[in-house]
Amino acid sequence: MDELIRLHDVQVQRDHQPVLDHASLVLARGERLAIVGPNGAGKTTLLRTIIGLEQAAKGEIELFGEVCRREADFRRQRPRIGFLFQESDDQLFCPSVIEDVAFGPCNLGMANDAARQRATQTLAELGIAHLAERFAHRLSGGEKRLVCLAGLLAMRPDVLLLDEPTNGVDHENGERLRAALLAYGGAILLVSHDESFVTRIATRAMVLSSGVLQAAEIHEHVHVHQHPHIHVRPAGRQAPRA
Repeated sequence: MDELIRLHDVQVQRDHQPVLDHASLVLARGERLAIVGPNGAGKTTLLRTIIGLEQAAKGEIELFGEVCRREADFRRQRPRIGFLFQESDDQLFCPSVIEDVAFGPCNLGMANDAARQRATQTLAELGIAHLAERFAHRLSGGEKRLVCLAGLLAMRPDVLLLDEPTNGVDHENGERLRAALLAYGGAILLVSHDESFVTRIATRAMVLSSGVLQAAEIHEHVHVHQHPHIHVRPAGRQAPRA
């Protein structure tokens, strides 16, 4: 398998305390690797370190076969990596959805008309073409999440780094998000607290706890339980008496 991302004994410190402690991982072409762990374990720091937004005190980061040590090294590789921030509002900055999704392709050198065409196509593929002319800041949380993902996919990256991708996403948009990620042909590294989503997306998992990464297994087992559901009552049917 082709290795796209490799970390070897990476250490990141904050206030002289380790946030990542000898973290090592490999992400190969076609893999969907999930990183799970408690709040404050360093999951977001891990993603930011991979893309060069956090500086490693020790260890080695290799992106697409190149060891990255300086900002210039990371800058060369960033166009091949799409990074979905944990908060959508940190990623959306153009007035309309179509402008926001077209921004990345334009930034990569595409002509404006071609970039808008690609943005339109990407929105359609995600099932949200109807949002194209909407104001980004007026969207629901789930719609914003999908628009952010569209902005990344429009740039045709080789790798997606996803920080809590289901954050603020309802069921309907969550299904669109899941379908888009399963259809994506590149590699994915995601961090999430959403166990159900992780087990439906990931091909491999690791646990990050107290800054230490460890291999984990994804498995299924049957639960039998009873819980209430809320259903829309058909017109004309009366509610049951208490």
